[in-house]
Amino acid sequence: MDEDRLTAFVGKAIGDFGALLNGALVVIGDRLGLYRAMAGGGAVTPAELAARTGTHERYVREWLNAQSGGGFVTYEGDGRYSLPEEHMIALTDESSPACVVGGYQLALAAAHSTDRITDAFRTGEGVGWGEHHHDLYPGCERFFGPSYRNYLTTAWIPALDGVETKLQQGAAVADVGCGHGISTMAVAAAYPNSHVVGFDPHEGSVEAARKQAADAGLSERVRFEVATAQSFPGQFDLVMFCDALHDMGDPAGAATQARSALAHDGTLMVVEPMAGDRVEDNLNPIGTAYYAFSNFLCTPSSLSQPVGTGLGAQAGEARLAKIISEAGFSTVRRAAETPLNMVLEARP
Repeated sequence: MDEDRLTAFVGKAIGDFGALLNGALVVIGDRLGLYRAMAGGGAVTPAELAARTGTHERYVREWLNAQSGGGFVTYEGDGRYSLPEEHMIALTDESSPACVVGGYQLALAAAHSTDRITDAFRTGEGVGWGEHHHDLYPGCERFFGPSYRNYLTTAWIPALDGVETKLQQGAAVADVGCGHGISTMAVAAAYPNSHVVGFDPHEGSVEAARKQAADAGLSERVRFEVATAQSFPGQFDLVMFCDALHDMGDPAGAATQARSALAHDGTLMVVEPMAGDRVEDNLNPIGTAYYAFSNFLCTPSSLSQPVGTGLGAQAGEARLAKIISEAGFSTVRRAAETPLNMVLEARP
């Protein structure tokens, strides 16, 4: 027995307790507007922050102390606290690709399924996306939205061979597994001559996407339909799977359907979580987070569907490329990447 190692691990465990609970406190701070009320306003007392947000000072004081200990806000002394500008961007500015606040909402929603996932460990059964806490869908939208809005049409699509020119001239695009349609609407807004269709098997998500498209004035060139990745109809110049392929029960069938739905010179774009091909490549903070999300969401989702491949969120480029190639694509390459995502381009 290495007593120093034991002591160090207990210290790590206690730190994780605080991290777990502080994550939930981030969601509370987001819901109550505590971060937004601190943004750009200098140091505040708990009483001042409570007055700004219509909350109770005693709760706010404890929240500020926990958040200070966790490194989210800064204790300035004399009972005053501040929100660093850099943290303000990550916690309040959803136009920035650095915004991570939606990830806390998504993670907490996933954690609500702990009992259900415990049972799934025993039975091997899947848990579909629609079976989780109601915050899962908006949390997912808010987590992925900043990346899609900042990178999809400015970096990822331009990195594909000849695709942006087609979209500028007018092309047909399918966004398969579109969820609330953030990626779908980003393409429609950037390329007004093209028509974009978002497909998702979850009716509630399709309804939410239709409403958001109408609110954004995009209904004339984007539409949303309920369909699976193995059966979506139509012929397209570009088919996109945005953080969706690994969640599917039958990713091979989805890739095969995408191949049949593409024009002869069409392109498949697959956006996936950043991952190495070996477990040891992913034993880092990003990989740890994705493995955990995958345990609660991605793998159970796949196992709840026919075939149940269970790729998981850290499938890696080699395995993804193999599935896509075996579906009839002649070339697969990594076209772009960010710290959180890889973008694969496949051509017939």
